[in-house]
Amino acid sequence: MSENGKEVSSQAAKTESSTQTPSHWESIHSKPRDQLKKRSSRKKAFKILQEKMLKLQCVFMDHFLQRTSQQMQCLPPGDQQCTRASRKQEKKMGFLLSQIINHIWSNTVKKLKFKVPPLPCSDSRCGIKAGHQALSSWQTGQPRPRLGDFEDAFADRTLSKRGTGIYEFYHLSFQGYEAYQTDKYHQDKNPSLTQCDMNFLDEAQLQYSDWKGEPSLREELASFLTHYCKAPTPLDPENVVVLNGCSSVFSSLVMVLCDPGDALLIPTPCYSGFTFSSYLYSKVELIPVYLESQVTETNKYSFQLTVDKLKLTLTQAKKKGKKVKGLVLINPQNPLGDVYTQGSLQEYLVFAKKHKLHVIMDEIYMLSVFEPTVTFHSILSIENLPDPNMIHMIWGTSKDFGMSGIRFGVLYTHNKEVASAMKAFGYHHSVSGIIQYKLRQLLQDKEWINKVYLPKNHSRLREAYSYVTKMLEDLKIPFCNCGSGLFVWINLKAYLNPCTFDQEQILHQRFQDKKLLLSSGKSFMCIEPGWFRLVFAEKHPQLQVAMGQFCQVLAEHKKGETTEQQEKPTGTDDVDGCLHPVAPDSPLSLAQAPPQK
Repeated sequence: MSENGKEVSSQAAKTESSTQTPSHWESIHSKPRDQLKKRSSRKKAFKILQEKMLKLQCVFMDHFLQRTSQQMQCLPPGDQQCTRASRKQEKKMGFLLSQIINHIWSNTVKKLKFKVPPLPCSDSRCGIKAGHQALSSWQTGQPRPRLGDFEDAFADRTLSKRGTGIYEFYHLSFQGYEAYQTDKYHQDKNPSLTQCDMNFLDEAQLQYSDWKGEPSLREELASFLTHYCKAPTPLDPENVVVLNGCSSVFSSLVMVLCDPGDALLIPTPCYSGFTFSSYLYSKVELIPVYLESQVTETNKYSFQLTVDKLKLTLTQAKKKGKKVKGLVLINPQNPLGDVYTQGSLQEYLVFAKKHKLHVIMDEIYMLSVFEPTVTFHSILSIENLPDPNMIHMIWGTSKDFGMSGIRFGVLYTHNKEVASAMKAFGYHHSVSGIIQYKLRQLLQDKEWINKVYLPKNHSRLREAYSYVTKMLEDLKIPFCNCGSGLFVWINLKAYLNPCTFDQEQILHQRFQDKKLLLSSGKSFMCIEPGWFRLVFAEKHPQLQVAMGQFCQVLAEHKKGETTEQQEKPTGTDDVDGCLHPVAPDSPLSLAQAPPQK
């Protein structure tokens, strides 16, 4: 090395004293200089590889000693603390192995200039990380390098083009940050302090958190969802993504799965926030699958969702040139309060697989099923899912725990590439470390949740629901009786004359003038005017006052309509254009509830 260096210096000195042109000098002496650079690069690459191999050896030894220590102490195999420590060690080993593979592969590919496919990897995540390192040297005009077998799966519409771009950009930009999150300094557990860790504080929750969610919280969420969703096998913490609210989760997920101009099917009436979120960020259209209240031979109960209705809407959308990428479902349903049977869920999933649609399942009310006769089935509870990689579940603490101000939402997806792409959105939508710590403490206390919180919460919801529905029955106001959620879907068509969305808005404004916030059916994309969502999850004194105001508004509204009718000339009465359901035995249950689950 030193001899070559002297030779180059000597040649350079001779050249400076000669009359050779700079271009001639470069043509003569560029070869030794390039050789010197190549040797230096090889030595540097070998040194990096050697350091990573030594570090991996140390981690393997620590893992072996930890396991040996557990056996000597006769700790049970399922000990939670040991399991977490083992997972952390295994994760660190996997990360180091992927770094080594990436390093070897990227240098090989750079040398060969993408003439051969990349090194095969059993874990698709290893392959794509290596691919991203190689992409950094790819120049415009060259054929795009392949990322191996993973790219075939990736191109199979798992992610949209926009989602693929987000995925690639994130991993190219934040590999160092990911490495830091997987190997943070800790005084006892990980004392090998390096320069990039100098600003670390013991109060970990005050630091930048992992954008996907802190590992300890994601582990707890995986355990929590496994338990309450009755998953057949333990859920993987790596498939959990935490963002600041379910709306953030939904918006980000839609951006990953869809390109601008794509569309999603959604049964209506449905939660109005989805429409706003999809328009504001993702520029994705929500195509309503209209459900009707009228009971017919094909519509066994009010607002029933059937596969035939999904097929019809999808066919019509395709005829209009729409590119439908997925189906959005809410279970328990908002605003209907309906809970899908396991058989119905299977039918919807088979339909989605047949048409290559993603399924986004919002289960934010899953712990708010308060009637014992109603059984909730999470999508995560289904064994042998038709297409697991296309199924994504959303949950949060806003409804089930009454903590909407916390701003906390969770995505669980069986698709690791989707989870990885979603991680990028933590840059703008992450949850503070303090909140994550508090929620982990809450969610791990299953004894308190099961024995204290849920029984009390369900009892209070039942009491409030009974009080409100009893008043509705006295007023002869039809409603959907489903036994879940924080609200009841009520039919006020009798108070609209004529029965139009304009009249619905007038009644909505009268409620608002009395400080009552009832959501109108139009805001839920309901096809029929006259439906409202009434939230009953309130303490009894406030609920009494609110229902008193509710009755007063209806009485004044009805009286005003009667006065207007009396002032009209004869023969100018309006025609009621509402769709009225077929009345069953009881005149108070025009909007029949679905069969009990």
